[in-house]
Amino acid sequence: MIRIAVVGGIGSGKSYIAKLFGYPVFNADIEVAKLYRKNRKCYKKLKKALPKYVRSFPVKKNKLSEAIMDRQSNLKKIIKIIHPQIRRSLNNFVKKNKYKKFIVLDIPLLIENKINKKNDIIVFIDSKKKEINKRLKKKYKGNLKIIKKLVKVQLPVELKRKKSNFIIKNNFKKNNVKNNVKNVLRYISNA
Repeated sequence: MIRIAVVGGIGSGKSYIAKLFGYPVFNADIEVAKLYRKNRKCYKKLKKALPKYVRSFPVKKNKLSEAIMDRQSNLKKIIKIIHPQIRRSLNNFVKKNKYKKFIVLDIPLLIENKINKKNDIIVFIDSKKKEINKRLKKKYKGNLKIIKKLVKVQLPVELKRKKSNFIIKNNFKKNNVKNNVKNVLRYISNA
């Protein structure tokens, strides 16, 4: 099994491109949302760490956003609770798909948290800042402060680019991106 890790800046289109590979995708953002909705153990830990913000189950993402806005250290508390759970989910995903030719990892903090393995194929998603900002303003309803705080825990985009085996330019046009994904898969398959 070959692990393809899709990396890039926040809002670059990683999740969309990860799906285009056509193989099982581990999407960390979806897994985190499931934890907030379904995991009472996680809720109890978050409530203990952030009692002012986490008061009811399921955990409300907007309350965690408020916590992050109030104090950068709150983001570190959330990460400390959530990331071990995500690693467990990732391990289960890898075991479940061990006979697949490829699996795709869509994990925003993959390199930062040293989740990547030596043999992973790292694909960097390169998008124009103007397009990214437009998408982020829509997703976060214009709250650019939260974006800045989230970016602080990520490695600089240039460093991720340097660590990558491939670069896919995302111009947010489906056909162009699809062809780039096919080219990467073809290259990996023939290597």
